[in-house]
Amino acid sequence: MPVETKTLPVDGVNGSHSPPVVSSIPNVKVTVDRKPFLQPEDDQRLPHTGTARANVAATYEKPYGTTEGGWARRHQDKTVLQQHCEFFDFDHDGVIWPQDTFRGFHRLGFGIILSLVAVLVIHGNFSYPTVSGLLPDPFFRVYIANVHKDKHGSDTGTFDTEGRFMPQRFEDVFAKYAAGRDYLTIWDVRDLLKGQRCIMDPIGWFGAFFEWLATYLMLWPADGKMTKEDIRGIYDGSTFYTMADRRAGKKK
Repeated sequence: MPVETKTLPVDGVNGSHSPPVVSSIPNVKVTVDRKPFLQPEDDQRLPHTGTARANVAATYEKPYGTTEGGWARRHQDKTVLQQHCEFFDFDHDGVIWPQDTFRGFHRLGFGIILSLVAVLVIHGNFSYPTVSGLLPDPFFRVYIANVHKDKHGSDTGTFDTEGRFMPQRFEDVFAKYAAGRDYLTIWDVRDLLKGQRCIMDPIGWFGAFFEWLATYLMLWPADGKMTKEDIRGIYDGSTFYTMADRRAGKKK
């Protein structure tokens, strides 16, 4: 089996090319099993895939992020991670109280017990890193301005340490663990959690498990397939509003 390479033109004037991109090596099985995302050479619709986007969750299918309802325009002053948290900030004051998280999860269809568990997990772990001083917040509030400090290990790497969205890392999830499909099953998520696990990182292991479990329970796909677009929308928070409105409509 030959080494898989990809060569891209760099200088159209003199015909020079960039160095070949080697994405897998036959005798290193993991690089063959988990190939990174590479755009088709004849359809480069997502430029600079490795460059983090500050305020749009840009993917190959949605290079401009969420445009429905003017989402990208209305959120251009927030990082993608801050957009992810906005749904739970009901009064838009930049502070998420434990009761806000409970209310948000309940609106998304979680019962009282699971909503309480979410409050304990999120505010017990993610409040302190977001405070401005040394003392913990007595009410375990999460401050959205500093939410990038809640970045943990053993995740997909789609959020960088400043709260920006990394298109390459998001696309890699589906390239590596879903064979390029536009959906994830629970078994794909199992492989993802194992593949992204960092050594000596119990907080990251649990954090990633909790996030993906909550994602699956919220979406609860009838066919067992979490779509790529729904997952992308969770990163920028737009899916939260869609799911809440859908559930509110069912109650009417």
